[in-house]
Amino acid sequence: MSLPSSAPSGARDSAPGVPEAVHRRRWVILGVLMFSLLIVVLDNSILNVAVKTIASPEPVGIGATQSELEWAINSYTLVFAGMLFTSGLLGDRIGRKKVLLFGIVVFGIGSALAALSGSPAELVTYRAVMGFGAAFVMPATLAVLMNVFERDEQPKAIGIWAGSVGLGIAIGPITGGVLLEHFWWGSIFLINVPVVVVALIAMVVLVPDSRDPNPGRVDPLGVLLSIVGLVLLVYGIIRAGELADFTDATVLAPVLGGLAVLTAFVLHEKRSDHPSIDMAYFKKPAFAAAVAAIALVFFALMGVTFFSAFYLQSVRGYSALDSGLLIVPLAVAQMVFAPRARLVVDRYGARAVCAGGMLLVAAGLAAFALFDATTPVWVLCVVFFVQGTGMAHIMPPVTVAVMQALPREKAGSGSAVNNTFRQVGGALGIAVLGSLLSTTYRGEIEGHLGAVPAAARDAAGESIEATMAVAGKLGPAGGPLISAAHDAFLTAMHVTALGSAVVALIGTAVVARFMPGRTAPEHPVRQEPAGASPPEPAVRD
Repeated sequence: MSLPSSAPSGARDSAPGVPEAVHRRRWVILGVLMFSLLIVVLDNSILNVAVKTIASPEPVGIGATQSELEWAINSYTLVFAGMLFTSGLLGDRIGRKKVLLFGIVVFGIGSALAALSGSPAELVTYRAVMGFGAAFVMPATLAVLMNVFERDEQPKAIGIWAGSVGLGIAIGPITGGVLLEHFWWGSIFLINVPVVVVALIAMVVLVPDSRDPNPGRVDPLGVLLSIVGLVLLVYGIIRAGELADFTDATVLAPVLGGLAVLTAFVLHEKRSDHPSIDMAYFKKPAFAAAVAAIALVFFALMGVTFFSAFYLQSVRGYSALDSGLLIVPLAVAQMVFAPRARLVVDRYGARAVCAGGMLLVAAGLAAFALFDATTPVWVLCVVFFVQGTGMAHIMPPVTVAVMQALPREKAGSGSAVNNTFRQVGGALGIAVLGSLLSTTYRGEIEGHLGAVPAAARDAAGESIEATMAVAGKLGPAGGPLISAAHDAFLTAMHVTALGSAVVALIGTAVVARFMPGRTAPEHPVRQEPAGASPPEPAVRD
């Protein structure tokens, strides 16, 4: 699965080897890294099934409005995306293990505080703390992986790492459903605390530290520009999704400001003699196509993830636990196929495999346009499995392309680039596709709000949950409104699903055009030092 055409000549071959003590326990270390990553993925997938409970009045929930629920998700996303690039740079400079431990501790503290939130405002704040911690966890796990595996084993390790995301997707909703059936809503956050404690102990004992042995001078202006630019851009995107309007001044100002600052960041990095990230890597077609594919696939998928929870729970009437169980086929497909994606790439090439994976994702998204209130459960399971299979054949190859394009000592920066494009693409998907969903739904439901008091009509048309809440207060007269809400949501979902599928098809064209085809297999041999002592390695046991 290695993509030599995307790497500068000698960028990898000159890297010092992995110390023997670290090499022997590399698979155990990978298990610890997966466990750490699982915490972050688990939390987000749990929250997806808990939004309806949190929106309930006290004592069941905290009475969060639709906007407050969105910001409970978005505050995490905003801080997470803004700090990703910086956390990767810090890991390369001061040590990835140190950064990983710091991130896990902050995430655990934020989880405990979120569990005890007494108001939606507190929940939004503590979710931001969790996002800050998570930003130091996800890039560091991949950076450590690149420094404990030799190049020939990295594709296999990355495939397993990507498969752990599928495990989190599966465990999260099921765990959330079980917790919500037996405990209060805060338990979905409190469950993170014991997991964090176990992860900390395992990391201290088993994970080696590593950093760039020659980091060069600090680039404070570049770091500042990256944070400000990403925060402004993601905030504007989130605001657009909240308003379902990309022309509002409160959307255009941060989006255009963020793009301007990020443009200044790129220009500064190109001119700097000590850049935070070498922009020349983006001139490599395989590298640029890989990060574009990451952004596009998460753009398409995150919008669907956002509305699928409402489809399953509000339209189909499934419980949080049932909804979680229906997502299991998607997760199982990722767990089964992601670790084996390298074998398919070795045979057919990254271009064919990624393009095929994107087509499967597009097909799965388009299938949502055929769903209605009575679609058989087995059909849902098949579609989710197809989506998971597609994802499993996209993420490992493109992640390998990004990570192997950079020298090993810059693994933190590479991981940060990988995750930043993923996060921005996902946030943009929720905003754009969420706006499309909201606008279409409002247009479909407006003609059915005649029985609703005039003062409540605007709020009742915001979402299916808002409409059904108002319908519930109308008693028997609300029955036709509930039926109309289901029909309006299904129409909006169909339009949004087709939009998502189009984005996935664009991603297919990108990888088919720019990703490298099949290359001759590499069989590098792990060389043991003979005679003289080897040079100081980048990994310290």
